Amino acid sequence: MENKVPVNKIIPFSNVDGPGNRLAIFFQGCNISCVYCHNPETINLCSNCKLCVPGCPVKAIKEIDGRVFFDDKLCVECDKCIKTCKTKSSPRTKNYSVDELVEIIEEYKLFIRGITVSGGEPTLKASFITELFRKVKKLGLTCFVDTNGFFDRDSISELIEVTDKFMVDIKAIDKLESLCDTKMKNNLDNLKYLLSIDKVYEVRTVLIEDLMDLDNTVVTVANVLKNYPEVIYKLIRVHTEGLKEAQKEKIKDKIPTKARMNYIENLVKEIGVKKVEIIDTPII
Repeated sequence: MENKVPVNKIIPFSNVDGPGNRLAIFFQGCNISCVYCHNPETINLCSNCKLCVPGCPVKAIKEIDGRVFFDDKLCVECDKCIKTCKTKSSPRTKNYSVDELVEIIEEYKLFIRGITVSGGEPTLKASFITELFRKVKKLGLTCFVDTNGFFDRDSISELIEVTDKFMVDIKAIDKLESLCDTKMKNNLDNLKYLLSIDKVYEVRTVLIEDLMDLDNTVVTVANVLKNYPEVIYKLIRVHTEGLKEAQKEKIKDKIPTKARMNYIENLVKEIGVKKVEIIDTPII
């Protein structure tokens, strides 16, 4: 039987998921749950609770034989089902095989530089993505992985080998349980390893007060990256746009000020990081 895995969405053309124009695949399932997550619907698999069924205005979501069924031909992407979901999931995922994804990628190969897999956390599907990357590379495309860094590198060694570059989202190096609901602490060690084998394109940190030791995290990461001048360090000011109300309540008073962002940017540059980018969404 052909192996298939759940995919939340596919973006054919993206200019924010690595260098150049890239096709981005968002796999369903994550091993952490961040308070500010802007894609909480990618965390868990659909539990068939059916809460989303009556709210769909175009009847794209139905209950058939006790299970939730999604018709992508009817969907108008109003996101009401996602807003209704209480289990950090989505009824709109679709299962794909490697060959089915390759077929989609081939449609766009003349217009993209490569593909990026994201999520969720794509390393949870390491063996599947390894097979996918091996076939995609035969098309002359580069393969990137967007990860939170919480993985066992021995168990994904084949994926690391076949991946061109990783984009690593270092959430924090402390207070991880309150920020991301995880007890894992190997993200920094994994970053150092990937850097040592020239596998990192960029590192990101979302900046939020109180729920993380912002200064300690940024200084620690900067002291690692100063030895890798080609790696980008993106500092992202947390924001509430697009979040659910419960999330907004948790972070609305923890958004760094403009002055604080300027201080952090200058601090990172003084440490010696060559490529620093500030991502600052206006507070509405």
